[in-house]
Amino acid sequence: MTATAHGRELGSFLRSRRERITPDQVGIPPGTRRRTPGLRREEVAQLAGVGITWYTWLEQGRPINASAQVLAAVARTLRLTDAERDHLYRLAGVPQLLAGVEPALDIPDELHAIVRALDPLPAVLVNARTDVLGWNRSYGALHHHLVSAPAAERNTIWYLFTALQEHSRILNRDEQAPEVVAGFRYSYSQHLNDPQWRDFVARLRDASPLFARLWDTEDVAPPRLCDKHYDFPEIGEIRLRSTGMALVDHPGIRIVVHTPAEDRSRERIDRALRQAAAR
Repeated sequence: MTATAHGRELGSFLRSRRERITPDQVGIPPGTRRRTPGLRREEVAQLAGVGITWYTWLEQGRPINASAQVLAAVARTLRLTDAERDHLYRLAGVPQLLAGVEPALDIPDELHAIVRALDPLPAVLVNARTDVLGWNRSYGALHHHLVSAPAAERNTIWYLFTALQEHSRILNRDEQAPEVVAGFRYSYSQHLNDPQWRDFVARLRDASPLFARLWDTEDVAPPRLCDKHYDFPEIGEIRLRSTGMALVDHPGIRIVVHTPAEDRSRERIDRALRQAAAR
């Protein structure tokens, strides 16, 4: 097999990305007998979980089959940006994927209207992976940084494990986290062949050591909603009880409504709405 012009471009790109990753960045002792900068081919293959021969042929630009799932593993190993990953897919002739984003869903206007009508109770539309698909004013006022995040991070599990303290302090995260991860693994098992789910898990493992540790326990349980206990800057503590409603006509989509656990929390939600209106 000889390399095509397209394949040579792919090989050149992979080599340039491999050479910029230092061994210490991926936990490999640097050693003293390295003749080239960056990682060796066999190290990339090992870290990505692919065969050394397959990766060598890929970097040589040979016409071999490369799935989106395997390319995603290579992209993670080489720490490619979103643009670089998309470039890799295009060079390999694989349909482009947007990490962490489901294909566009046609959410009927009436569902958004129902969620809006639930104000001042915070309410949100989510899919099976807990990507946020729609929300009302109260939810947006409490979770401004979540709903304004890039699409790949507009996800309630991502928020639980990565929210900065200056944005939202989740006071019962340690209590919630094991249950959330066990429930997410239950859902994940139904999407094992979906590279977007696998990519989401890989990115969240990189972003959150706590998630990575809990994921490695292999614990699994039916998903269930957890009550929320937050300490929001400039608002104070808010306790919420969560209720989920599956939509029969739209499998995989739920409306989740958060009800204040006491009058103080209700008053603080009203304060958050007033602050959001004043922005």
